[in-house]
Amino acid sequence: MENNKIFSKVFMWMFIGLLVTFLTGYIVSINDTMIYNIFSKGTYFLLVILELVLVIVLSARIHKMQTTTARILFILYSFVTGLTFGSIFVVYSITSIMLVFIIAAVLFGIFALIGNFTKLDLTKIGTILLMLLLGVVICTIVNMFLNNSMFDLVVSCISIAIFLGFVAYDIQKIKKLSLEIEDENKLAIIGALELYLDFINIFLDLLRVFGDRD
Repeated sequence: MENNKIFSKVFMWMFIGLLVTFLTGYIVSINDTMIYNIFSKGTYFLLVILELVLVIVLSARIHKMQTTTARILFILYSFVTGLTFGSIFVVYSITSIMLVFIIAAVLFGIFALIGNFTKLDLTKIGTILLMLLLGVVICTIVNMFLNNSMFDLVVSCISIAIFLGFVAYDIQKIKKLSLEIEDENKLAIIGALELYLDFINIFLDLLRVFGDRD
């Protein structure tokens, strides 16, 4: 399968997912009723649980799904994520969000190129990145009780480095999967989901570090 062709589809679906997420988040942020219903009635936690369920189902079952089903679930996941994204448009200035988005896109692009052109086999770093990510998750949970801003800053910086590593790793992973999966449309959704998750986490961590609050 030609890499340029598959990556054009991967990035197209990734862009669609990001567009759905950010557009939904912005619409939520300018609607006081939606903001209240999502963040004042416990709905937010239900949405977070739904996000986790959707991403687990997609990651675990996408190889066995019909392509149309995978696309629908990917868009649904992007939409649900957008509902929780409404808070960032309330907390941070739109200028700050746009600037951080550009920074995230540039960093994402650099590491995507590294993953595409490097001759090194990045397979081995996948396990290391997962272990580091688990450590970040544990530290984040601990800091929910400590509420230490400096600790949160350090964890966010480490998380940025981890997900940038994941970008390069996932790009190389998609190239290898293109040799195993004949259905390029399904592979496009698989790749788009992986890279979407990488970008979203890079963006959120950068926003925590550099974002200007309203």
